Amino acid sequence: MQLYACILPEYYIVKWQGAPFYETLCGYSDIDKEIILVDDFSTDGTRAILQDLADGDARIFMHNRNMGKGAALRTGFSHVTGDIVIIQDADLEYDPGQYPKLIQPILDGKADVVYGSRFVTGDYRRVLFYWHSLGNRFLTLLSNMLTNINLTDMETCYKVFRREVLEKLTIEEDRFGFEPEITAKIAKLGVRIYEVGISYSGRTYKEGKKIGWRDGLSALRCILKYNLFR
Repeated sequence: MQLYACILPEYYIVKWQGAPFYETLCGYSDIDKEIILVDDFSTDGTRAILQDLADGDARIFMHNRNMGKGAALRTGFSHVTGDIVIIQDADLEYDPGQYPKLIQPILDGKADVVYGSRFVTGDYRRVLFYWHSLGNRFLTLLSNMLTNINLTDMETCYKVFRREVLEKLTIEEDRFGFEPEITAKIAKLGVRIYEVGISYSGRTYKEGKKIGWRDGLSALRCILKYNLFR
């Protein structure tokens, strides 16, 4: 099988991360991979770096305006050819070294979708914001109540899919509402979902974290919308 990683570099990548995210990802050469990078109209020089990084291992797509994470994923999904699809943010809060255990349930024929959970893990996890953690758990609880599945981390970045599952889905949300939207939609498909504990090296707002309370309200809206009215 071939691995697909969708990277989402945004305007802060040059300021906070630079090129190491790509170098780290490419370091896992023992996995057959396809790398798709989607730039969501960065204005800090990220585009120039991505053009320099482009080679046989990566395909790069540029948005002509800022549209959000969901829109960037929609672009990436439309170009994927690999058998397994992994969502990877470019800020490296999530470690690509976790890929082997994330894809293993799919390789074993047990799962169609795998979520990497920050809350069920034997790995390291940076201690950060209590209210963010509580908010994530609340959103996951509400999502679980409406989907009737028992995830521990609905909002995680690490979501892994068999390509055939993604081909049955249409992503409508442009921003972070993608997370509850796709969770509701895969639950309705009745596919086999597994969770794997992962490490997590979260960032502070001074280090470039952008998600805020408005995104939490949007997630709440999407949980209700895609579970009750679709």
